[in-house]
Amino acid sequence: MRAATFTHTGPAADVLTIRDVPTPDPGPGEVRVKLATSGVNPSDVKRRGAAPVGKPAEFPLVIPHSDGAGTIDAVGAGVPQARIGERVWTFNAQYKRPFGTAAEYCVLPSAFAVQLPDNVDFAVGACLGIPALTAYHAIMLDGGVRGQTLLVQGGAGAVGFYAIQFAKLDGATVIATVSSDEKSERARSAGSDHVVNYRTEDRKTRIAEITAGRGVDRIIEVDLKANVTTYQDVLVDHGKAVVYGSGSGPIPIPSFIPTSTTLQFILVYTLTDAQRATYTTALNGLLAAGKLQHALGDRFSLERIVDAHERVEAGSFGNVVVDVRG
Repeated sequence: MRAATFTHTGPAADVLTIRDVPTPDPGPGEVRVKLATSGVNPSDVKRRGAAPVGKPAEFPLVIPHSDGAGTIDAVGAGVPQARIGERVWTFNAQYKRPFGTAAEYCVLPSAFAVQLPDNVDFAVGACLGIPALTAYHAIMLDGGVRGQTLLVQGGAGAVGFYAIQFAKLDGATVIATVSSDEKSERARSAGSDHVVNYRTEDRKTRIAEITAGRGVDRIIEVDLKANVTTYQDVLVDHGKAVVYGSGSGPIPIPSFIPTSTTLQFILVYTLTDAQRATYTTALNGLLAAGKLQHALGDRFSLERIVDAHERVEAGSFGNVVVDVRG
């Protein structure tokens, strides 16, 4: 099968290679997915470009990407034969595993290949694993946000765009931060009640105006390092920041003891089995009902995997998708 691979970390153009590799067979409890699409997430390009440049990859040969979509064409022992032919979306394909979805086929545990509703195309399916599951977890991890006011940082980003929608569907008021007029329109299209352009507006002042001085109950955080020093200005006492990302390097976290603030860090790869089952069922219900919008960005062929990675690194406006089969 054709696959994108790398053996050492470094710039995409230097380390990513398209090559023929053996087509894998599913083991016990696994399925093989004949992939149509592969999603490219920031975590994928960071893993490939991890410092120091030129160090050996985590496995002798790596096929990148955790998210994808396609059709199950073979199953291992213990998996019902009825799953063959099922349209699925995947997640965790390359988490602690060498071979992800940037290939014509991918083998992974059956539970990590979730049936894709018939009304959802494979491009959307490739964008659900990390962005949508992260957003759903951030919103629903402690029972939901009905009646709360949320601040979604980076509301036009892959996770933020979904987080706005899940929060609104659950009955929250949403304020989103963005960095441009174009991103403001995207956040509003997702349903955000208010949008703050932090490049042209004072975040503290605007949020105080919107909330009549009260502040927000929860922050959904894409970059802890950049924003943590603003929490005391915008978060209510006993509020919570749910953090799924941060810039690199040391993070200067102030004392939140006086405000009893909770910082909760989340990583979508380590959801419990119960959380995965609950969240994927809920997501599929929303997908089947046509209740979600999707921010698809640029699409590339597998042969242009370098361009796909460089597009994500440059800051993609929407989810980058690789079409595995031309």
